[in-house]
Amino acid sequence: MPILDQLPRISLAFLPTPLHEAPNLARALGGPRVFIKRDDMTGLAFGGNKARKLEFLVADALAQKANVLITTGAAQSNHCRQTAAAACKVGLRCILVLTPSHHEEFQGNILLDALLKAEVVRCSAEAQAETLARVAADERARGNTPYVIPVGGSTAVGAMGYAAMMGELAGQLRRLALSPAAIYFSSGSAGTHAGMLLGARLYGLDLALMGVSPSRPTPHVQAEAARIASEGASILGMSLAAAPADFEVDDAFIGPGYGISTPASLEAVRLFAETEGILIDPVYTAKAAAAMIAHIRAGHFRPDQTVLFLHTGGTPALFSYADDFS
Repeated sequence: MPILDQLPRISLAFLPTPLHEAPNLARALGGPRVFIKRDDMTGLAFGGNKARKLEFLVADALAQKANVLITTGAAQSNHCRQTAAAACKVGLRCILVLTPSHHEEFQGNILLDALLKAEVVRCSAEAQAETLARVAADERARGNTPYVIPVGGSTAVGAMGYAAMMGELAGQLRRLALSPAAIYFSSGSAGTHAGMLLGARLYGLDLALMGVSPSRPTPHVQAEAARIASEGASILGMSLAAAPADFEVDDAFIGPGYGISTPASLEAVRLFAETEGILIDPVYTAKAAAAMIAHIRAGHFRPDQTVLFLHTGGTPALFSYADDFS
């Protein structure tokens, strides 16, 4: 798509990521054909969906002559881990403003952040926005040029990564002669969801975008996705005023809270592993997979249909959740 090709972008991810069938999983569920889009294989520091967003965000940072990336998330944030890796790759400093996680072990993404030499500032969830602004102001006072990336890289610029992904997916579906009924994915900070809607419109993909919230109520995710998509449409020159109702978000699989496993999410991790040898994380992809599994079992799809699952990564978190599987 020419308009996307004209935007500043750097190469951080191994693309295209594979799209392959999961026949054993489909048989175990007794449902439609299942294909998995493997964005856990983007390559940047164990991969994940944030690499696509960071290709556009870091390019924007470099265009603005930034010399430090600052972002924020929970202590086990996948986005923070990949931002730290991207900073290493392009020679920038990285500061992470981290809020408490359900798991605080020196394991998973916390370990990887340390290996990637990220500078870490800790704060409460309530003080997150204030601390992020203070850290950026401190850097400016020192003569640096910070580039601040919000939670999850979920901005209009970041959403371009998933607008482009939908073009990649469209080509794969054409080659495989597939017309999927739906694609399931985790919709947390809403940037992936917003970008996918934009890409679906750009590339004429007619399939249901089934976002599954890992943390926040449906209306909150829908409102964020609509805001980001509307801003992204302006970047792309699209006459699109996205509304919350344009985004399907299921918040029934959150369970007790963000980062807390549920019986359904633990079953999803085991089922993907045992049937296909694919590892999914307990925080995001497992809850999205739990939704897909539940919907297939409930007969939402005919056996002759095809369903896609977008594996957005996050697998390093598995190691800090070892007790949940014992």
